[in-house]
Amino acid sequence: MLRRAKLPGDLFARESVRLDAATYFRLWEAVEEEAGNSGGPAPLRFAQKMSADWFNLELFVALCSEDMNAALARLAKYKSGPMALKLEHDARGTTATMEFLDRALTPPRVLMAFKLVFFVQLARMATRSPVRPLRVGWPAPDLSPGDAAAYAAWFGVPVEDLPLPTVVFTAEDMQRPFLTANHGMWKFFEPALRQRLDDLEKHASTVERLRSALLEALPAGEVSMSAVCRKLGVSTRTLQRRLQEEGSSFQQTLDALRNSLAHRYLQSSSLSSTEISFLLGFEDPKSFVRAFQAWTGSTPQAVRLAQSKSGEGSSRQA
Repeated sequence: MLRRAKLPGDLFARESVRLDAATYFRLWEAVEEEAGNSGGPAPLRFAQKMSADWFNLELFVALCSEDMNAALARLAKYKSGPMALKLEHDARGTTATMEFLDRALTPPRVLMAFKLVFFVQLARMATRSPVRPLRVGWPAPDLSPGDAAAYAAWFGVPVEDLPLPTVVFTAEDMQRPFLTANHGMWKFFEPALRQRLDDLEKHASTVERLRSALLEALPAGEVSMSAVCRKLGVSTRTLQRRLQEEGSSFQQTLDALRNSLAHRYLQSSSLSSTEISFLLGFEDPKSFVRAFQAWTGSTPQAVRLAQSKSGEGSSRQA
């Protein structure tokens, strides 16, 4: 998906990421392309998998709320990205509208649909009730007959062509108690949310970014500094300087990652040393064995044998 969007391979490994609107929209277009349409619209397939067990911060703090009124108010306050959530209340209910900050760009329809599906599924999950909005729609939905029918069946109302992505909930549904409410957890997470708003410009450490790039590059054997620098979009001199500032180096990071992966493969798989050496980006198995001995003072075969004996001993004790 990241390759489709032409984004860095370590994007999701970074501690805090901020994308401009055009890049964010491109990422969502890649999501839609990768998901395809087999089995129905991607946002509805997401709703089928959405679970309160997910530790997604946006979902979690919303579920901690007393009702949908409080949940949407919190999402409106702490929502980041190239959009804002606007709420209007009247006697009939609440209108939630997504406003995109850059009016010159057209947001992907899949993003607009996803956000509205998320709000409705949140209400259904938290109240354990078949919440049905009064209205739902987004600009120029341009749905196929099959997708239009699928959305209408899921929302309970047909999707309309509206100026902005909009969902309208009844006053009764907005006040329906959340069975997932948890004031203690909200008090715990609110300071972290505030801090996150202040830290959006921060980035993951260079070592973390390098490790992520190497994880993708190792099986292909593309572990030269120049190749990895191209993935990270920095010069070799800049990478060396940043790593030195963090008390590390390219080779130290590469060796530590290879050592960690080698132990994982030896302890939890039946891969041969030849296969492991390939996955770690070595030119041949002998190079892997020599490197492993330098890291650990032992051989891959000895580590696997020791692990095997340890497992047998545990089985006998059990």
